[in-house]
Amino acid sequence: MEIEKCLTRVTYLAGRARQHEYLMAAAGLALDRAAVAILRRLAESEPMRPGVLAGLMAVEASHVTRQIQQLERVGYVVRAADPHDRRAQRIELTDAGRAAVHRIREAGRVGMHMALADWSDEDLRQLAQLFHRLVDDFVTHAEVPADLGPTA
Repeated sequence: MEIEKCLTRVTYLAGRARQHEYLMAAAGLALDRAAVAILRRLAESEPMRPGVLAGLMAVEASHVTRQIQQLERVGYVVRAADPHDRRAQRIELTDAGRAAVHRIREAGRVGMHMALADWSDEDLRQLAQLFHRLVDDFVTHAEVPADLGPTA
């Protein structure tokens, strides 16, 4: 129960609009949260089709399409032909998009460093290790139905 409470609180704190505004100000960017999420996802992967991106992010394809159009206008992503199917397009980061992701990550790193400045190196290493384990286990069990309780 305590873990769930803490995760809920961390999720709330990280997802606040004010927190996003601080991050964007520190990074010197003017992007909404959805655009940042797409940039981060693209930075962690190979170029991909918009539909695949939407599936990975668990959002509607039309939502991703609108965000991609916005990111194209500011020069952070481009569409390229899919080498396996020339009729399809894949989205990839431009150099400007990679630089924007770097600025976002650096601003986040600075904020994290400030928040955890009093933690020992061992505590930070252990926290990172446990977070990786937590995420891996969440991913592993993501396909398990939420209600596994008795049916009778």
